[in-house]
Amino acid sequence: MIKSPIFSIEKFDFDSSLFDEFNTIHYAKDLWPVVYILSDGTINEAYVGETTDAYARMGSHLKNNKKNKLSAVHLISSEKFNKSATLDIESNLIKYISGDGQYKLINGNVGLANHNYYQKKEVYWDIFKSIWDNLRSVGIAKHPIDYIDNSDLFKYSPYKTLSYEQKNSLLMIMKNLLDNTYKNIIIEGGAGTGKTILAIFLFKLLNTSNEDFNFEEFGNDEFEFMEIVFELKKKYPNPKMALVVPMSSFRTTLKKVFKNIKGLNANMVIGPAEIIKDTFDIVIVDESHRLRRRVNLGAYFRAFDVVCEKLNLDRYTCNELDWIMKQSETAIYFYDENQSIKPSDVKKESFDIMKANSYSKTEYLKSQFRVKGGNDYVKYIGNLLKCNLSNSDNIFNSKEYEFILFDSIEEMINQIKSRDIETGLSRLVAGYSWPWMTNKKDSKQDYDIQIGNTQLKWNSTNIDWVNSKDSINEVGCIHTTQGYDLNYTGIIFGNEITYDKENNQIRILKENYYDVNGKQSIVDPEELKDFIVNIYKTIMLRGIKGTYVYACDKNLRDYFSQFIPQIKIEQETIILQESEVIPYVNSIPIYDLKVAAGNFSELQTVTDCQWTSLPKQYKPSNDLFACKIVGESMNKIIPNGSICLFRKYSGGSRDGKIVLVEHTSIQDPDFGSGYTVKEYRSIKNIENDSWNHTSIILKPLSHNSEFNDIVLEEDELSSLKVIGVFERVL
Repeated sequence: MIKSPIFSIEKFDFDSSLFDEFNTIHYAKDLWPVVYILSDGTINEAYVGETTDAYARMGSHLKNNKKNKLSAVHLISSEKFNKSATLDIESNLIKYISGDGQYKLINGNVGLANHNYYQKKEVYWDIFKSIWDNLRSVGIAKHPIDYIDNSDLFKYSPYKTLSYEQKNSLLMIMKNLLDNTYKNIIIEGGAGTGKTILAIFLFKLLNTSNEDFNFEEFGNDEFEFMEIVFELKKKYPNPKMALVVPMSSFRTTLKKVFKNIKGLNANMVIGPAEIIKDTFDIVIVDESHRLRRRVNLGAYFRAFDVVCEKLNLDRYTCNELDWIMKQSETAIYFYDENQSIKPSDVKKESFDIMKANSYSKTEYLKSQFRVKGGNDYVKYIGNLLKCNLSNSDNIFNSKEYEFILFDSIEEMINQIKSRDIETGLSRLVAGYSWPWMTNKKDSKQDYDIQIGNTQLKWNSTNIDWVNSKDSINEVGCIHTTQGYDLNYTGIIFGNEITYDKENNQIRILKENYYDVNGKQSIVDPEELKDFIVNIYKTIMLRGIKGTYVYACDKNLRDYFSQFIPQIKIEQETIILQESEVIPYVNSIPIYDLKVAAGNFSELQTVTDCQWTSLPKQYKPSNDLFACKIVGESMNKIIPNGSICLFRKYSGGSRDGKIVLVEHTSIQDPDFGSGYTVKEYRSIKNIENDSWNHTSIILKPLSHNSEFNDIVLEEDELSSLKVIGVFERVL
């Protein structure tokens, strides 16, 4: 049993003996709102629910042929729980357990509502985070919340709570599926309008049995939604479906997502050529603007022709859009003409012809769900790249979004790396203005891009590059970022794009554009310009929290400087001269790690320390200190050689936090004997259905997999001392 001052988590065997044990639990027998998790570690499946009648709900689950295969129930209860709070905690548990990947959920994905109620953010989110930390300690959850927030499994989970606009969009799509008039349903929406989320949500919905849906949360105002779902399930009780994703990198990512979702599997996500293997009731095409025609296909020409031949289609006139229409009873195309980036992409005219047919229906998505700058930012970017702004237009400025122009490529790189330390998923992306030298077998060059004295390398992998080990030190291209979410994007406008001041227009220098298949066969300069502008617009809509810009071309940089806020670097901290130091008033000490660990008493002398100022949001105090951290074992968070801010540990939960610890048995290659900085995790070990002892894991967070966990068993814990809790890199 886990018991905190606010909540408790109690574990029971999930069988008929459960009801006798419930007699001793107030929350179970007295109709009190509780949350519960049914699980089985052998089959790695789980179910999350909430109820005000634990007796009746457990009885119902034990009669269910899917749920009664699970072996344990964790009951989460609290005096502070009310119905709205338990519904919200249930919804969060479903989202985060799904994104964690430890268990496959057998929950359906309809009925997840976004509940607003008193003290939701002030109290109950902190309660949920504490519940999650405790679930990690007993093995129900694996990863911390901030890690899951950045994971693809979470971002593309079909268990995400749909917004009001998304639910209406889903309702619109479902109604069209019920209408036998339509063979093709085109859903048009720009970057960040949630097309992929809707595609996956719908795919999961249609592949979930009725008994696994949770309709209890729907009110009378949502009766239409419930009714449509039931009608859809009647029409498609066991549909044969495929999700077609044209880009191989993004396809690989979504295969991983499908592999971890109960009822779905990786084979359901296919490339366009795989459509030849079968016919389908429903085909959903994500990023359908990247379907191809027989132009500039390179090595793919032969495979393209083989598919055309097998489908009895003329290879010279057909395209992958024709393949989808021939092999599907109904197809749903998520489409954005402004994300077409190459001559090989199916032309807009082909979609226009399809839209004009009576058996096709077109709908539109308008709300922006990715970029925190919202629709205003999207519109501003469009006008900026079309040169439709004037000096009288206000420069885009948002408290929610960082849109910044840099004069220095080095400074932008430093800022992207800083944002990656803070939030993760911050990457450099560039236009295709440099040849790819490092991928040539006989190349002795270890860089591709040179800007002044700065040398950079293109992405070393085409598969899931944004999540790859070396991506923070590389530069991605459109082909490895289209479809992905980033937190911050640092965009390098290359020498293939400039600004013509006299005519107030963007101009393209074809000779500086190195994507051979992206420009070959293009005669009209305006067509190439449209593709390249679409590339930059697409990558400028990747960043959730911010977009940073550097332009190699001076004319373009001068143009951008009129409309993009320019970076103003202010040094947040400085090491003070001895004469400037007023201890703990304007500064805090920077200790040598060997001195800092374990020696913070009132009698400690600090005369031999350096002193540093603090960022504005911190007030110097005796509780704060700084250390220089040397080594690579924490380089996902703390770069080698960083001076870091710590808060002296004075008690409370340490689980999931980065801490500075002292222990005589630790031999850390980065920090020497006795001291280390690691993520702290406590694990309660179970023997014979009872807590036997506690272990502590000090976990490295490194891009280098050679760093191992430091595991301390119970008999070693008495000499473990937590000195400080990490606040940030200074």
